[in-house]
Amino acid sequence: MALFQRTRPAHLERSADTGGMSLRAKWAVAGAISGGSLAGLLAAGSSALAVYFARRVITPARQRAADQEVLAVIREGSRQQVIFAATDDTTVDGVYGFFFDGGKGHARIGRIVSYSPAERTVLREVEAVYAGDLSAARWGWWSGAVYPDPAAVGIPAEDVMVPVERGEAPAWLVRAGGTARTWAVMVHGRGASRQEALRAVGPALELGLTSLLVSYRNDGLAPSADDGRYGLGTTEWRDIEGAIEYALANGAEEIVLFGWSMGGAICLQTADLSRYRHLIRAMVLDAPVIDWVNVLAHHAQINRIPSLVGRYGQLMLGHPLGRRLTGLAAPVDLKVMDWVSRAVELRTPTLILHSVDDEYVPYKPSALLAERNPEMVTFETFNHARHTKEWNVDRERWERLVKAWLRQQLAPRLNPGAARAGSVTASSQQPGV
Repeated sequence: MALFQRTRPAHLERSADTGGMSLRAKWAVAGAISGGSLAGLLAAGSSALAVYFARRVITPARQRAADQEVLAVIREGSRQQVIFAATDDTTVDGVYGFFFDGGKGHARIGRIVSYSPAERTVLREVEAVYAGDLSAARWGWWSGAVYPDPAAVGIPAEDVMVPVERGEAPAWLVRAGGTARTWAVMVHGRGASRQEALRAVGPALELGLTSLLVSYRNDGLAPSADDGRYGLGTTEWRDIEGAIEYALANGAEEIVLFGWSMGGAICLQTADLSRYRHLIRAMVLDAPVIDWVNVLAHHAQINRIPSLVGRYGQLMLGHPLGRRLTGLAAPVDLKVMDWVSRAVELRTPTLILHSVDDEYVPYKPSALLAERNPEMVTFETFNHARHTKEWNVDRERWERLVKAWLRQQLAPRLNPGAARAGSVTASSQQPGV
């Protein structure tokens, strides 16, 4: 969930509504004219940076940054290996997706064969090339999305359309055997796609869950929002409610929500606001955004944006007057999505899996939510997985934790009060809570 991608220098960024002049430049010029002083120019520059920060947070990227270099591809018969420039991503063992050629190429990258810290190179196995010519690739991007579609996992699926507010959103429907009364609705993260959720389909099937892997506004598949901006969960949850409605119309009686990164924030909003919230039996959240203020402050820090400027950018997102600068149709209420402060209000049993070295969404709000509401929240930490790659680093443990926890949550209810009591007992006995 990279909020800031290195595509080109910030001073070259242009917006369609600035008449050719960069937004930052316009603010600086206006400040210099009105203030006529160095202080005015500095204030204008800070304001422009705050606008830039706010807009980047809520504006979908047109193209992912190809920031991972391919140094060589080695062929030995039918086998392939690839030499990457060593980075924080490529030097972690596990199985990953690698996208290249502007996203048209997709390969599954496996174990580390050798690593040379001195040369800053790493040699890895190529497990599969689903699309494109990897030998011609020079740059691409690393991903936790290992598979391109259900067929690549070896799982039959249907392409279905889910009615949403502005039309229909494509989804993959993976049916469990028999008549499944519980459906898993799987929600990908910011800047990702439904491919991200394919990692969870296997465990869901083992539990007898039919899975609906959805798309939602502004993700490139579903209809865009009227303003073309992310709501960070405050608007997207309505599309997930549409997915729940689709599931109920097709045989579901209760729902399990899976969410990754911003998808976790969307699931939390759905469980809080949807008219079907009483049918949401449980949530499984991977590296979720629990508190947007914390995430935005973190991104301001790692991008060397002064904290005051970062807070000003947050204010613009949430203030009605900020809409003219951010392009939002309505303010984004960051406080309502602070689930650390609202911890006791969460009444849906929730499993959170989060790596302690997550570089995009810090794990501490997840830990605090579990600490403040241990009756509802079970928290499991991972190491070295970075952002939303817990499954990729340790598939066996991820699937074991998810299946064991969900079996407890989905156990037959003995009476109306047993489900809540059971979830309390199960959560309180889990390690890490």
